[in-house]
Amino acid sequence: MSIYKPKKSPNFDYDFRVKGHRFFGTTGTSNRREAERIEREKKDAARREIEKAEAASAGPLTIDLAAGRYWDEVGQHHAAPKTTFSNLARLVAHFGRAKRLDEIATADVAELVARRRGETVRGRKTIRDPQNPKKRLPAPLVSPATVNRSTIEPLQKLFNRAKNVWGAKLPREPAWKSLLLKEPQERVREIRATEETALDEAIRPDYRPLVAFARASGLRLAECLLRKDQVHILDGVIETKGKGGRTIRKPITSEMRAILVDAMQQPTDVVFTYRAARAKKGNGGFARGDHLPITASGLKTLWRRAKRAGLPADLRFHDLRHDFATTLLRETGNLKLVQKALGHAKIETTTRYAHVLDDEVAAGMEAAARARLKKRAKARARTG
Repeated sequence: MSIYKPKKSPNFDYDFRVKGHRFFGTTGTSNRREAERIEREKKDAARREIEKAEAASAGPLTIDLAAGRYWDEVGQHHAAPKTTFSNLARLVAHFGRAKRLDEIATADVAELVARRRGETVRGRKTIRDPQNPKKRLPAPLVSPATVNRSTIEPLQKLFNRAKNVWGAKLPREPAWKSLLLKEPQERVREIRATEETALDEAIRPDYRPLVAFARASGLRLAECLLRKDQVHILDGVIETKGKGGRTIRKPITSEMRAILVDAMQQPTDVVFTYRAARAKKGNGGFARGDHLPITASGLKTLWRRAKRAGLPADLRFHDLRHDFATTLLRETGNLKLVQKALGHAKIETTTRYAHVLDDEVAAGMEAAARARLKKRAKARARTG
């Protein structure tokens, strides 16, 4: 049976294929026997639906069929495929697998947004107080940015794929701009000189090469988790997948090269590894001290522990990227160059760092003012 329990979920999910189409979602039950029955029913319904669509040559798409096809063609190749899978599964669970894509209108998506806004981060009821580990605080609601990224934008991409690639007719397409929630401008946080020592001391030694690489490259967390076949030392370039599935070609600096060459000495397929603190028996087991791939979840856990060990509470891993960008802009004064280095699709995204040039702008304005005064003084001297 193709049912399984996702991590931190009490219920079984299903994930199966019928005639090359993928179907996935939640069974809504924690009972295995009941979950297997539900999965059989969904398989039967999927077969009937596909047969009906085939008979009609180009029948209407359901959200379940569309999500499965999108995953096969696009989603599984994203830089963070697990996130894409979760977002698609959330859409299927909310609308119901039989909901046709051409039936989804603005009001339907507004209902989804309202529901998502009422959820807490990771579904938790409480979180640990960063200032007092023994104290629990109410878990915060998901942010407007998270609502946009996890509901509206994935659904819009699904609609765009259906229209532009599959040729689907969607006369009731939602008004996406009116549905997007307003997001606060992302803050730009740099690493202060007084925080350099704390950053080194709070990070475990086996994770320090990855953190140093993130600071040197400006890559996002997911982009830093490189495989060795993505690193071309002789050509001086890294090729990886960035946001939106875009290919990123990052030049390798001398600082990055030293980190990569040292990290790639371990006999693994990935570049950055950590040392196992304890052994694990059975299939897929490992010995204490073995080098294992660093994962996104493992790195996030390390970062939370590092904050309890002295890392500033307001410092995020993503701030390493901000620090890279601001330093680069100060040194070059070239916003277009920074856009290229960060892999931003639009220059508007890069302009959040433009404040870095405020001092240079002020100095330039002062120089221009002095030049004007000098020019006026010369003119007066000639006429006087």
